[in-house]
Formats: sequence, C-alpha cells, structure tokens
Amino acid sequence: MKKFKIRKVLDGLTAASSSSSATAQPGAPRENDVVQETLQSEHFQLCKTVRHGFPYQPSSMAFDPVQKILAIGTQTGAMRLFGRAGVECYCQHESGAAVIQLQFLINEGALVSALADDSIHLWNLRQKIPAILHSLKFSRERITYVHLPFQSKWLYIGTERGNIHIVNVESFTLSGYVIMWNKAIELSTKTHPGPVVHISDNPMDEGKLLIGFECGVVVMWDLKCKKADYRYNYDEAIHSVAWHHEGKQFVCSHSDGTLTTWNIRAPAKPAQIITPHGKQPKDGKKPEPCKPILKVEYKTTRAGDPFMVLSGGLSYDTVGRRACLTVMHGKSTAVLEMDYPIVDFLTLCETPYPNDFQEPYAVVVLLEKDLVVIDLGQIGYPIFENPYPLTIHESPVTCCEYYADCPAELIPALYSVGSRQKRQGYSKKEWPVSGGNWGQGTQSYPEIIITGHADGSVKFWDGSALMLQVLYKLKTAKVFERTRGKEEKPSTDIVEEDPFAIQTLSWCPESRILSVAGVSAHVIVYRFSKQEVTTEVVQLLEVRMQGEFSDGDSPDPGGEQTPTLPTPAASSSPQEGELPTQPSTGSNSSDGPRDNIPCLQVRSSPLKQSPGYQVELVTQLVWVSGEPPQPITSLAINSSYGLVVFGNSNGLAVVDYLQKTLLLNMGTSELYSPSDPYQRQPRSPRKQRQPSGALCDSNDGPNPSEDRCKSPTSAKMSRKISSSDHDAKDNSFTRSRSSSVTSIDRESREAISAFHFCESFPRKNDSLVSPCLLVGTTQGAVMMVALSLPPGGDQRLQQPVGISSCGTMASLKGAILTMALLDATGALLPPSYESWYDPNASDEDKEKTRRRRPASPPSSQEGQDSQFAVLCSEKQAKVLAMPSQTRIYKHNITESSFVLRTDVVQMAGTYCIACFCANGHIMTLSLPSLRPLLDVNYLPLTDMRIARTFGFSNLGQALYLTSATEIQRITYSQETCDNLQEMLSELFTPVETPEAPNRGFFKGLFGGGAQSLDREDLFGETAAGKASRSLAQHIPGPGNMECMKGAASGVVGDLARARIALDERGQKLGELEERTAAMMSSAESFSKHAHVMMLKYKDKKWYQL
Repeated sequence: MKKFKIRKVLDGLTAASSSSSATAQPGAPRENDVVQETLQSEHFQLCKTVRHGFPYQPSSMAFDPVQKILAIGTQTGAMRLFGRAGVECYCQHESGAAVIQLQFLINEGALVSALADDSIHLWNLRQKIPAILHSLKFSRERITYVHLPFQSKWLYIGTERGNIHIVNVESFTLSGYVIMWNKAIELSTKTHPGPVVHISDNPMDEGKLLIGFECGVVVMWDLKCKKADYRYNYDEAIHSVAWHHEGKQFVCSHSDGTLTTWNIRAPAKPAQIITPHGKQPKDGKKPEPCKPILKVEYKTTRAGDPFMVLSGGLSYDTVGRRACLTVMHGKSTAVLEMDYPIVDFLTLCETPYPNDFQEPYAVVVLLEKDLVVIDLGQIGYPIFENPYPLTIHESPVTCCEYYADCPAELIPALYSVGSRQKRQGYSKKEWPVSGGNWGQGTQSYPEIIITGHADGSVKFWDGSALMLQVLYKLKTAKVFERTRGKEEKPSTDIVEEDPFAIQTLSWCPESRILSVAGVSAHVIVYRFSKQEVTTEVVQLLEVRMQGEFSDGDSPDPGGEQTPTLPTPAASSSPQEGELPTQPSTGSNSSDGPRDNIPCLQVRSSPLKQSPGYQVELVTQLVWVSGEPPQPITSLAINSSYGLVVFGNSNGLAVVDYLQKTLLLNMGTSELYSPSDPYQRQPRSPRKQRQPSGALCDSNDGPNPSEDRCKSPTSAKMSRKISSSDHDAKDNSFTRSRSSSVTSIDRESREAISAFHFCESFPRKNDSLVSPCLLVGTTQGAVMMVALSLPPGGDQRLQQPVGISSCGTMASLKGAILTMALLDATGALLPPSYESWYDPNASDEDKEKTRRRRPASPPSSQEGQDSQFAVLCSEKQAKVLAMPSQTRIYKHNITESSFVLRTDVVQMAGTYCIACFCANGHIMTLSLPSLRPLLDVNYLPLTDMRIARTFGFSNLGQALYLTSATEIQRITYSQETCDNLQEMLSELFTPVETPEAPNRGFFKGLFGGGAQSLDREDLFGETAAGKASRSLAQHIPGPGNMECMKGAASGVVGDLARARIALDERGQKLGELEERTAAMMSSAESFSKHAHVMMLKYKDKKWYQL
C-alpha cells in the first residue's frame, strides 16, 4: 500500500506567510481570542485504503482451489484478489504492463504473474498488503505461456521463439535446462512452429511434458531423456490443450472451430474430430469452418459423463450474436449467452490433483465488464448471486457523494427496501470463492456512498468498515414517459444520449429527503417511505429561466417576492390534482421557435411506487424563445424549510416542495443589491439589449451561435465542477478548466456554483439569527438571501414563504465551491433539518415521529460576533466574522492551479477544510485560522472522471472513481493509516492440502499409477548447469528483504522444508542401511574366519596346539 510523505507545515505559518493573512479588522476578534484549535499536522497522513468495483480492462484469471481465492489481472498491470464477500485486495505492478497470465502456488500463499513486458513476478499473499518477493526480466525472448505444476517449485516458461525455460520459484533463478524448439519438432520440418501456446505435464507422468505450438504441432517431451517421444500434427492453429485426468488422452481447440482428441500413443491422426457449432453436411464432407475455439477444458466425474467447457467456436453466420460459453455434458450441449465478450474462464473442481477425477462444480467466466459464476451441479446451469460490488459501472457513473458517520438506522432502512429489488433464479448454493478472513476493523461508524448514473439511476451503497455493498437502487427515469423510436423522438430533447443522466444530487441523511438534478434540466424531489403507494398524478412544476431581463421583467431584489404569483420572467404551473398540461403559451410548431416546452415529458399514467424513494415533485426548466434550458450547475435541499434551490448560468430558482410552488426565479445579476461594491455587470447570453444600468462593452458580446448550449453533455457538472472534454463548439456555459483561461465565454456567464442553507444573520450587524440561503457564483461572489418561513403545521402549507436578497457578503478569486458556518467555539453549525417520518403513515404516527427543526442559536449581543462564515473558492479560502461580515482570515490555496473539490469535514472531534487541486495536491486547512496542516502531491488530474467524482467525507475519508468501473478509497487520517493493517482483510488462511488420490492395490502392484519425477536432479545446477546470464535479469522485490523470514516460512517454505526433511530422512535411512550392510559383511567375514580356524584345528589334539 503506497504511503505518501507529508510536507509537514509549521503551525502558525498562516500568520507569517504571504499567502495567508489574519488581519484584525475593526470589530473583529483578535487572533488569540478566537478559537483554541486542536488539529495539528500529526493528525494527518495520506494513503490508499481499498479499491472497489470490477477490475478495469481485465486480461487474465487464476484460482487457488484449496485457499478458494480468485485473482484477476488487468491490461494496466493491476491485480485484484477476491475471497469471500468483503475480502478484496488490490495490487499494482510498477511497470503498468498488461498481466498476460497468473499462476497460484496452490495453498502456498503465493502467486506468479507474467506480464506483457516479459517479466515474471512472485507475490507473497501471506501478508495483508501483498508484496513482490522476486522478479525476473527476460531480455532476449518474449513470454507467451507459463505453467507451474501442482506442488512443484519449477516454473515452465514458453516463449515466442518456441523455446521453454525453467525457473526455480524459490530462488527465482533460471535453470540451465532448456527445451529448444528445433529439438522439439521434427528435423525434417522446414518452418518455425511459432510461439508456445500451451505447456502441461502428463497427469500420470511428471516426466512427460506436453508442448503446444501455435502452428498446430503438439510435442510430448521426455524430460529425463531430453527428447520428443511423440509429435502430433494438425493443419489448424492451436489455441488451447486440455488433459483427461488418466493421462491417456488430450483435447486441442483449433482456429477453425474444431476440437481434436488424441490418444497419446497414436500420434498419426486424432482419435476424434468434432465441430461443436458446425453444421454437418449430409454428404459426409467436413463441416463448414467456425470461429476459433479460444479455450477448452476437459473435466471428468466419477459418476457420469465428463464435462467439456469451451469459449468461442460459433459459426460465422451468427454475426452480431453475443459471446457464448458452451458446456458439453454427455449428449447434451448447452450454449450460454453472455452480456459481454469472454476474456477467460476457469472450471472449478473438487480436487487440486490433476490425476484424480476432477468433479467440476462451477465455471468462473471473466467477461470484459462482468464476472459470472455458473453452477454445473443444477439443471439449467443457473448462475450464483455475486456478493462483490461489481455493478458500479452497470450504467456509467456521472456523480458521486460520500457520507461518513450517518444516522445508524439509515443502512438497515435502505437494505430492507433494497432487498425486495433482488433478482430471482440464482443458484441456491453458497458462493464458491470463499477464502480469506475479514479484517478486525475498529471503525464502527456507518458510511454511505451514493452514485448517480447515465441511465438516471441512483444507487445507495453501504461503505462501512472498508467494504462495499449495494443497498438500494432508485430509477428516476420511471417518472418520465418511455423514449419512443428514433423517428418519433421528440424534438425538445437537448441530449441525444442518456437524457435522464444524473448531473448532481443533494441528500439530507436525517430526513432522508433526496433531490436529484438531471442533464435535461429537471429536478426531482423524493421522500423515503416504507409503504407502497400508487401516485395517480405526478406533481409537476415548470420553470422558465431566461438569461436576460428588461427593467419591467426584473423583480426588486431588495423586496420580498410574492411567492404564489409567478413573475413575468417565471412561468410556473403547479399541478394540484390535475393532469400535467403544457402552458397555453407553449409552441413547438415548425414555423416558430420552441417556447415553454420542457425537454422531457412527465408520465401521465398512474405511477406505482415501491417502498423506498417515492417522487414528491418534478420541476422542469422549459425552452425560452428557441433557446434550450441551461444545465443545472448547483442544487441544495433543506427538509426543515421545505425548500429546494437550484441554479445555472441564467440564475437561480427557489421552489417550495411542500406547497409545490415556485418562490423565486432571479437572474444572477439581480442578486447583487444596487449599492453593491462587488456588483458585476449583468450580461445576457444574447446581446440584443442590455439591462438597465449596465455598461455596454462590445468586447464582451459572445457569438450567439457559439454561446447557445447545444448539448448539456458538454457542460456536465458534478456539484461544482464543469467538464469541457467534449466538442469545443458545444461549450456554451462550460468554462475551460485552465487557470490561464480568459475567454469571452467565461466573462459572459456568471453561473450559480454553490448553495448553503443556514441559520445566520441575514444583513450586516443584524442581532437576530434567522433562516438564510448563501449563494456562491462562478465569479467568486457570495450573496446572502433571507428566508421568512411561516409557522409550522397547517399554516406552513397555506401561508407563503418570504424571500429577500440581502446583497453580497464577500468576494473571492475563482468560483465558489463550499460554504459553511461555525459557532463561536469553532464547531460546525449544520443546516437545520426535520427528522424522518413516513409520508404515507397515518397523521397520528407522523406527529409522533415528526420533530421540528432545531431551535435557532442564541442571537448576537450588540457589537459582538458569534459565528464564523467559511467560504472556499477555486483559489482561496476566507473566514468572516458574523454578523459584522468582517474578514478575519484569508488563505490563498493555490496560485498556479485551481481547487476541484473542497469540503468542510470533521476530524478528531473538530473541523477543517479538505481540498483537492487539479495539480494533484490534497490539502487540509485548520478552522477558523486556515493554517495549512497537510499538503501532499497525490494524484495529478488525468481524467475529468476524477474531478467529477472526487469527494471528501468526515473522519478522514475520501473517494473517487479511478476508472470507469472502480472506486478508489483513500484516507487522510493518521489514525486510520496506523490501524489500516488491522482493518484490511486477510487473503491467506492455513488450510490442509487434501490427501493425494489413492493409487489402489493393483496399480501399486503392477504400476500404472502416477509417476513422480525428481525435478531437482534434472533442473538443478548440478545436473543442468548454469543458465545464460544475458537471458534474464533477477530483480529482488521491494518486499523481499523485510519478508525474507516470512517467505522462508511462508511462500514455498513449507514445501522446501518438507523436501529437506525427506532428504534428511532419506540420508539417515541410507546411513542406517550402510551400517547394517557393513555389520552383515563383518559378521560374514567373522563366520568365514571362524570356519577356517575350525577346519585348521579340527583333527589336532590339545597338546599339539
């Protein structure tokens, strides 16, 4: 796991540095009187924690049948290891080369990876964060295939030149034993056989190696005699080879869609040739060729027919047909269609021994964008329910939000409604990849991740304890009419693809109210209910937001809006108990411009809503005089006030979702009060006329055709970030994210970039706290809007909500990203909320659970500031004292880059600002003094996906989409980094290797059982000599020195120790035998001498001696 060195920043640097100032303004508290801050640099450390989701661009796969661990390699050099649900691990090869093959050292806690850059690596899986122990880099030959026999320490490596080299896995050194291609094939062959595409040893005789060459030649090589026993020739190229467990037959798959079965002692011709998907001609001719069979596996069973599983091989007339896996069992052939192309598959068997009945029970199929496991033991071959969070990319992720330390009852509530959405028809058996153990995490707080998707779906995930599990899926597209055929497609669409895509969302965890904004300029408010309900009429509100206002159109920014009456610039059509209808002024005729027409048509038929999130109100922006509505750039909802607010490049709109009315629709320029020193020139997207009081500047008039937003996809924003990676001509509102940009387009549109509901002092030097709305713009202005709410109960539903603009509070460099309020002690003042109640429950139950918003904080005494307003933009952060609105702290976050995402987060019982910059730096600043606490160069912005999905959360957690299919979670908390080892799951667990198959009495008596081979005698340096030094370079792994003891006792140590013990035992037995033989010969010699003596003295008298 990569850790990052922190540039520790001296505390108190803020006051001295030029980039940060703490200026004592009149009426502002002095620095040492403000807040006692407890956060220090020592509280922060940045490191990656876990990666979730489907491995991006998978390329290879392996399975340990004893440990029950699955490994997947990718084209970017990554490796993902999976065990039981919740046991996952991510590793990365530094070179980034594609992983072409993986081989487990079965039940040894180790894995060999072969890469496209011709290197092989030995990974130690006995530690929580796997590390490379050894690497070997080939320089003269390209690796095409590797094979490691079960319980062997010698790895066979086939190359593009057709040679086979042998590596000792314990020392990662090459043996001098080499099988050269010209020795393997017949001398009479004039052409090169091509790369090695297969290597395997005979299941019954380890001394015989089967080598498959691409050209169609298969060679049975005798390792002891160093010669080819048999050669099997076929006209078509070979893709894979599979053995029968008795070692008397093998099957080859070929490029013409055929399978050839060979008896090992009959190399002249195949015993059988079949074309599984070929049409058999009646005249007995060869069937028509099919697509290549890329892989075949041949697995036997004790009780019945063997299984033959293969991928590919379909006939060429099935153009456009999806990829298939074929399972042949006896006389039945099942063709299983897959959603994506097949990358690899593995048949899971009961035994790890290749010379026993295999007893296959499942097939793991690795697809380009999915992982499927098929149950071979049930009729119909059902699939297993996948416990891993591999569906993040089911539809592309368009936005992402992260909530740590949520209310405890949220996850069970979401799970209970989400469990009803599960598909049926899965296999009833347990998930077969069941290895590893969960980590002993100390983090007990609930974490929820919400992802918005291109198809309009919103997914809620449980992210607690470094795991990820989908809880609930909401489909927002159900609110709208189904899309019709292309010829009938409504011309009001402003997005050709994914018109329901989620652009941004706002969620209140306490009240469970959700608001989502989509690319078709629509905002939907949802409430959470445990009861099913049928909505006869979907409540609809249409809003007309336009970019220019004349004197007559412009509402008075200083006065209160009349909420129930739409202004001339705001057309609202609340539907109370009637079918949604278009405004009478709407026109979509071919001879006139489209006007007052929404981009999507809301469903007119009754909507059945399952338990979970149920639609409360749909708000749609409409076309204005032929101009499409601008994309929504910011969104906020408050359950206590019953308000949702959204903004774009034309202005902002405030909607009362309780009364279903539009309260305010105001252009950005009108938020500035007339005497505002920060006031910008109000500009319109079309420069035919200027609003009153604006200075005309001919240089600022953009080309109307360029300015018009042709496709909102060109201005997709996640909360506060716009993407400009689409067509340049389509970037109406979208600002280039370059810090040096000075385009007319940037100047012409001041969009709303941030909102924050709060209870504060609306106007300068007010003494009473009241509900407010802070509004931030892309030009760096922060404005205050006062809210006047009627009393609760029935009056709230009948009396109007008053709104008045209070002018500009502050101005910062760059677009405003985040705003927050602190109390006098530096604690965060969160927006007020209403506790959740079930909207479909009885009135009596509602009143029991429904609580009013928290009481307002104490009012300010005359002349004293009791709050801090925290404002953060793309360039700088400021802290203002409230209600005096005096700036007391300022910090320039970055000069050369810009901030992409920033949040006010809780850390170690207090609060700080966390920032992610486009130059890759992650920084934290203390509050309220804005002291730099952390600055790490983590990840330069290489993809707009990262900018769109990066998010900070409380307690030092953050995440982003690192690829189209994967979420990367990181921590910036020192405490989490210190405890990470305990929290991570364990891959390796001690398991006894199953006993070898019994040879049986007669096989033991007459031979015919598995023949073992002492590979050490053949491949060791004594017998084979040293390998060429220039062939490959040995590189000790980074985990080698620290893990040497662990490796000796771990990776292949058990095997090595067993061999040493056997050798020692053999030596002792040999010595004992020699001693016994010596004693026998000594006894025999003594007997001979005694006999000679006896004969010599047999006839002599005693006196003759």
